Amino acid sequence: MTRNHLKKIREGMLLSKSELARKAGVSPLTIDRIERGYPCRLETKRKIIQALGFKVTEKGKIFLD
Repeated sequence: MTRNHLKKIREGMLLSKSELARKAGVSPLTIDRIERGYPCRLETKRKIIQALGFKVTEKGKIFLD
């Protein structure tokens, strides 16, 4: 399991899992799994970071590993 702040950030931006998934080009199930601590590919992390409006260099604000 990996730790992250994805759920906290997503909810703070008032985005649903489906909205974030659509913006990032991934499935809502992927967002759910990541929020529960399951690992994901680097490419998926990049898509999520950019969909939230962060720069890739700010990944530490979302993903703690």
